[in-house]
Amino acid sequence: MTFAGPGLFDLQVNGFAGVDFNDPATTPEMVQRALEAMRRHGVTRCLPTLITSPFEEFARCARNVLAAAHPSVVGLHMEGPYIHPADGPRGAHRREAVRPPDLDDFLRRQEAAQGRIRLVTLAPEMPGAPALIERLVETGVRVAIGHSDATPAQIAAAVRAGATISTHLGNGCAGMLPRHPNLLWAQMAADELTACLIVDGHHLPAETVKVMIRAKTPARVALVTDATAAADAPPGRYTVGGQTIERDEAGRVTLPGGATLAGSALTLDRAVELTVRFAGVTLAEAWGMASHRPAALLGLEPAGRVTAEWNEQRLRFESLQVAEADG
Repeated sequence: MTFAGPGLFDLQVNGFAGVDFNDPATTPEMVQRALEAMRRHGVTRCLPTLITSPFEEFARCARNVLAAAHPSVVGLHMEGPYIHPADGPRGAHRREAVRPPDLDDFLRRQEAAQGRIRLVTLAPEMPGAPALIERLVETGVRVAIGHSDATPAQIAAAVRAGATISTHLGNGCAGMLPRHPNLLWAQMAADELTACLIVDGHHLPAETVKVMIRAKTPARVALVTDATAAADAPPGRYTVGGQTIERDEAGRVTLPGGATLAGSALTLDRAVELTVRFAGVTLAEAWGMASHRPAALLGLEPAGRVTAEWNEQRLRFESLQVAEADG
């Protein structure tokens, strides 16, 4: 059948098609090439994501991404450096670049980013986090909970301070958690939080995706890719944030050795397909989780129009075409 919907909106993309947005050597022309490759997968708006790094490195990467002046870029997602430093919650972020929440540090980064930081992911249990959340929200910056080892009480405090998003829920946390209470239940139960999910078959098992979407409802779920340079690229070695990563034949992206996930090789149209398969939602519901819902989190609308041929038996897109993307 023929399906038509608004352009897709990715809130978390670290790179694409061999290009690492977190490499200071990446040029604006390379960024443009990556964003055009994303457009071929239906993404017409996005937040290029800059992960935990020292200020100077962050500033160079932000300037390079913004200098591309691509119409799909509506701002930046700053993921870190105000995250939990321990193995597990920290994920693939560099430990030496992690730092406590700091308003002065954020303001320096926001100035370097020309005021374009729209979303900040932080760990709400870190000293000073609730106060920083309040200040960010006052200035119109959205705040997400992620890379965290917070207690339910600390999650609740972050929500009261104004946090509205969970970054890649089910990931960026300790491998072993109490059955209950824990930070996953607390975030799933908080109606104020929209859950961002990486539905690639590696970050979350299919049944976990199904349960999370049923708990949050499609109205409080946004699909993201957390894509790296390994997305829309062959198996091999790439980089993210100064670290080497490996994409295997199955599309799993890890630090060398294969134990720690380090972003993904996911495309957002593929995330829609897998969400339909895993959660039993309709194509329209899954598409909304990747278009209207993420846009609404920033007070925006999706851009452009996508027409696709959907194979109902195989639950996959046979083709996809993007109309005017900058509307």
